[in-house]
Amino acid sequence: MKLETLKKRLNRNRPMTAITIRMPEDVIEDLKRVAPLLGFSGYQPLVRAYIGQGLRSDLDRLEEDTISALIASLKRHGVSDEIIQEALGEIIQH
Repeated sequence: MKLETLKKRLNRNRPMTAITIRMPEDVIEDLKRVAPLLGFSGYQPLVRAYIGQGLRSDLDRLEEDTISALIASLKRHGVSDEIIQEALGEIIQH
């Protein structure tokens, strides 16, 4: 994830949008029970944390898939491993 995006995600004052989601009552009760044990003020912040964790995981995986596909394509077009590694090193430094 890009540093700028990460900084925005860490801002607790980001705008929020209300949503409605149907969930089984027993799941809500479990969330309410677990939230304070994990240090959350309520079940909704816990749900947001779970969603955020899953979303970050998926975004990282998709980004890795995209980078892997790009590297494979560059290799098929004759770009050497040395040049690819140099380019990746430049990206990581920024």
